[in-house]
Amino acid sequence: MGLEFPNVVGLAAGYDKDARAWRGLAALGFGHIEVGTVTLQPQAGNPRPRIFRLPADRALINRMGFPSEGAEAVAARLAGRRPGGLVLGVSIGPNGFGEAEQAARDYEQLIDRFAPLADYLAINVSSPNTPGLRTLETGADLKELLQRIVARRDRQAAATGAPTPLVVKLSPDIGSDDLTTTIDSIESAGIDGIVVTNTTTDRPGVTTTESGGLSGAPLTPLSLRVLQEVRDLTALPLIASGGIMSMTDARVRLEAGAALVQIYTGFVYQGPTLVRSIAALSPVDA
Repeated sequence: MGLEFPNVVGLAAGYDKDARAWRGLAALGFGHIEVGTVTLQPQAGNPRPRIFRLPADRALINRMGFPSEGAEAVAARLAGRRPGGLVLGVSIGPNGFGEAEQAARDYEQLIDRFAPLADYLAINVSSPNTPGLRTLETGADLKELLQRIVARRDRQAAATGAPTPLVVKLSPDIGSDDLTTTIDSIESAGIDGIVVTNTTTDRPGVTTTESGGLSGAPLTPLSLRVLQEVRDLTALPLIASGGIMSMTDARVRLEAGAALVQIYTGFVYQGPTLVRSIAALSPVDA
């Protein structure tokens, strides 16, 4: 995507939603950090409790629902000093979800605000915790939405310099037929890369009554399968996320065609040692 990453491991969106800790987290060895998901206006998200550990399964369930202090608060924390070499991504999403047109306007304004501050922007259309949002991922509106986003990015770049790369984050629950159409929309719109995957609403081998997106070890085989399917459909750069709990998991994703990996639940359970072990890998090694 025209970016140079110091290593292959990044912190997935959802951990540092409001960009409060990204400079300190960078000191743990992450090559890139994706803050957010950020919404245009502040919003509270879903009622608490809304995140749950499942230690026996090495998993988490979250139904956060895009809690965000809003674009202006996050942008203020991204201005200023950047840790040397760190690549900074910002995940963006709409306030709630009412209609595709309103979501498109939110994304456009978020592009204007964060393109000058970020090294890349991630378009989140796959969170399972904002009702209706995933209809954008597979519906007829996706191609038009992404074309509008790319056009807005390009207009912004004309005034400020090189265009900020755009990636789209996909769900692990997307069907194979829908995936083909979605990849076609991503490519035809001129998107620069893909994050594979978000959390799942399935409960493979997990016994719980909590709703929300499941992450961690139970997601590993599903996320890997979707990554392999996406790799067969496109030559775009892929960032693997979802169920990466060890250096071996990361290596498998690189061997499956990912250029980078991101961790979240693995980081919660394993801590900074996981960051360092994955950072020692490279696409060449894989």
